[in-house]
Amino acid sequence: MEYSLIFHNLYAFWSSPVKKKLILLSIMFLIWVYMLYSCVGYCSTMPSLVVESYRGKETGSAVGKRTESSRTDLVSRLLAKPQPWEDIESDYEEPSIRTAASRDLLNNELDSDRAEDWDEMHGEHQRAPEPSAMSSFSNGSGSKKLPQAIIIGVKKGGTRALLEFLRVHPDIRAVGAEPHFFDRNYDNGLEWYRELMPKTLEGQITMEKTPSYFVTREAPARISAMSRNTKLIVVVRDPVTRAISDYTQTLSKKPDIPSFESLTFKNRTTGLIDTSWSAIQIGIYAKHLDNWLQYFPMEQILFVSGERLISDPAGELGRVQDFLGLKRIITDKHFYFNQTKGFPCLKKAEGSSKPHCLGKTKGRTHPNIDPEVVQRLRDFYRPFNMKFYQMTGHNFGWD
Repeated sequence: MEYSLIFHNLYAFWSSPVKKKLILLSIMFLIWVYMLYSCVGYCSTMPSLVVESYRGKETGSAVGKRTESSRTDLVSRLLAKPQPWEDIESDYEEPSIRTAASRDLLNNELDSDRAEDWDEMHGEHQRAPEPSAMSSFSNGSGSKKLPQAIIIGVKKGGTRALLEFLRVHPDIRAVGAEPHFFDRNYDNGLEWYRELMPKTLEGQITMEKTPSYFVTREAPARISAMSRNTKLIVVVRDPVTRAISDYTQTLSKKPDIPSFESLTFKNRTTGLIDTSWSAIQIGIYAKHLDNWLQYFPMEQILFVSGERLISDPAGELGRVQDFLGLKRIITDKHFYFNQTKGFPCLKKAEGSSKPHCLGKTKGRTHPNIDPEVVQRLRDFYRPFNMKFYQMTGHNFGWD
């Protein structure tokens, strides 16, 4: 009897339209309060992320720490130590440096590279990027990834121009300065390297360029250990012109170095070329390429002509975009030829509505070199060039 009375009262209570609406409104109110509480809890974490992002941009620090999941931390710790690699046996014996002058010159080239990189990134001709909604969105979103493509060489071949041109593409995000990870900073570990990279969104390609990788004996094995699928780009140039340009750069930083002619020969009388000088050694492309082919197939390496990058930048950029699997967005409309500098410039650079040319460190006037020395160098490089043409299947027309 008591149970019947209870059920009867409950039925009477629920069947009342007014009371039913009150119950539903109470449930909806509780749900709304819970959602509001959850939203406030989530939003309270945002200021710290914004401050961290702002501090990173304000200081320009590329190696700031970020918090990751415990699983990612474990992987990072495993990757932080350098991976072992096997050295390559080669018939080529690295020559010793013959004079104190040559040794000083080689040592100063590292400082010269750093100064050159700084001038390009912060020099008076460097553009001031204009903020936009899209660039702000890209900088604040996405994640840092190890590069899928690397410009590995060569020094004084046109790598800076290629990188600046590629950064116009919306699907490419690249580090401006040269990381020198696989030659100088490898002991810092892959996580350190990843932190240098810009954030990318889904479908974007992360890139970097360090021209000295191409001539670094350990670089191919190290990059392969990171990812065998990494796409490699090499900007090559007439090795004689490249050597003179290399010397010109060093001369601008150290005016008291020996003459180009004296550094070129071990013995001027016999005409024996001194391959211990890096300016000469870098241009032996076939020898360096053979090292890379031990770890990467030829179809994963693209060779860009430094000469065509000046005469037909859109054409070379088209080949690069195809190689990277990207839509051909960078075309003739992005370039104009600067008669004063003697090379193409961008009408609108990345993040800017203003024209942009490479800075004062590019396009230096070369010193006058004895024609006999130039011819001797051309004779020296000719067999190496022929071998390089054969290996790549492309005649670059340097002879």
